Amino acid sequence: MAEETKASGQDQQKQSDFGKGDFSTILVGVGSLIDSAIEPMSKALAMALDSLTTVAKQVLEGVNSTLGGKK
Repeated sequence: MAEETKASGQDQQKQSDFGKGDFSTILVGVGSLIDSAIEPMSKALAMALDSLTTVAKQVLEGVNSTLGGKK
């Protein structure tokens, strides 16, 4: 019985420790998470736009050559 009381006391201690974080530390952590998520997405977006530019150029060249235009 004493072990159960001791275990529930530890659970309450863990829950109360959660609220003791410094607000600025929490903001820095959230900022780091957002930054680490945005950076790879921006690189992927840049690569996708570069690929679209290449594909659009090839399509326009194909249309141009089909219609008999000169390069």
